This record gives sequence, structure tokens and C-alpha cells, in this order.
Amino acid sequence: MYVGFFHENRRCMNKIVYVEDEPEVGQLIAAYLGKHDMDVIVEPRGDRAEEVVVRENPDLVLLDIMLPGKDGMTLCRDLRGQWQGPIVLLTSLDSDMNHILSLEMGASDYILKTTPPAVLLARLRLHLRQHIAVPDGSVPSSLTPHKAIAFGSLSIDPVNRQVMLGGESVALSTADFDLLWELATHAGQIMDRDALLKNLRGVSYDGMDRSVDVAISRLRKKLLDNATEPYRIKTVRNKGYLFAPHAWDN
Repeated sequence: MYVGFFHENRRCMNKIVYVEDEPEVGQLIAAYLGKHDMDVIVEPRGDRAEEVVVRENPDLVLLDIMLPGKDGMTLCRDLRGQWQGPIVLLTSLDSDMNHILSLEMGASDYILKTTPPAVLLARLRLHLRQHIAVPDGSVPSSLTPHKAIAFGSLSIDPVNRQVMLGGESVALSTADFDLLWELATHAGQIMDRDALLKNLRGVSYDGMDRSVDVAISRLRKKLLDNATEPYRIKTVRNKGYLFAPHAWDN
């Protein structure tokens, strides 16, 4: 079942695929977003969502967690392997563990259904702006150096966009590779969210965006950093993140 909201000047609208199995919830949210220049396609089944996303090529995907056929967490993980746009979990499950798991699986945000509609709209617009700021296929200016760099067992090749750790290849998304390169080329320097967002996406930090934090968490996991006390990509309280150049020898 699809619920579309169209506008005479559709080119100005953002397209969203919303996977939600409760018809009333799906229609209410689609109607609200439709009033704010968003064309919403509602798909009620998780096991059909990937096909819809591939066919529709939306600007953003909105997922419930409890879905028939395939849950939202698994769907998020599977989509990340083939689609790089923003994925937002919209759920009634107020659980820290679900929140953490969804971000680890590649979600851009985790929003509760109790969130006021205006706040939901603002956060979706934020993710849409950030995604548009770096068009697919573009190469950020931070990747202009062409020489690979190495820190102990870690090597990063910006030409082939390949990361090796301890002789093993590390699979990273385009956005996560760009973030790692930005940190590594500023090794030993504290990089705050504003600097990272400006360098990577050309946008300023608005005080709400947590996409950098989420990506840092993914990088730490893939680069075998300590989750509780990171020593490779350190958090400098109230300042930002620091790539430690001498923490890759083991």
C-alpha cells in the first residue's frame, strides 16, 4: 500500500519512504509531512521495503522497528549495504539499547513517536540538508591529497578508498571513510563537531545534530577501539575528537 502526497511543483519536494505497519500512524505522519513539501510513500511490510527503496530512490528512509516480515533494525543494516542516504528510526520503543543498536547498524537518527511533529520535521529537514550538501559521487576537498598514510598497523589509501588494519581490510561507507580521513589528516589535533561538519558537508553544527557522534561510534567499533575508554579516536570532553597517531601499534 502506498500513500503519496504530491504537489504541482514536485521537483521542490523531498521524497521519503516510510515503513510503518500501523495504517493510522503512517497516514497521520505522511499527511503532516505532506503539508511541508515532503512526498511520503508508506510501505507496511519490512520484507518489501528494500524493493521500494531501490525503485523509488528516496531522499530519506523512515523506519519503524516492529515490522512484519523484517524488523526495522535488520532492515536498516541491510539497506546500508546498498543505499547511502539518511535512515531515521521512528519508533515508540524508548530503549537506550535499541537506540545504540540502531546507530551501530547505520541509522542516522533515532526518534520517538512521542516527539512533537514540528521537532520531527526539523530533524528530518536537517538530515536532508546534510545529505544534499555532499552530492553522491562528489569528493570532499579534504581528500585532495593522493598519498596513502599509515599509523602503525593502520593504513588509509584515499585513491582506492581502502582502509587496512593489521593486514585486514576494513569496510567503511563513503561518509565514514571521509570522516576517518579528516581525523587522520589532522592526527593529534582536536576536531570539534562544527569543524568536521563544515569540512565534510559544508554545514555548521546546529547544536542538535549527532551524526558525527554516531559515525565516530561506528569507526571505533570497526577499528577495534575500546568502546568504554577509547584510545584510538579519543573524546576530549566539551571540545571534540582526537585521532591518536601512536595508538595503532598493536
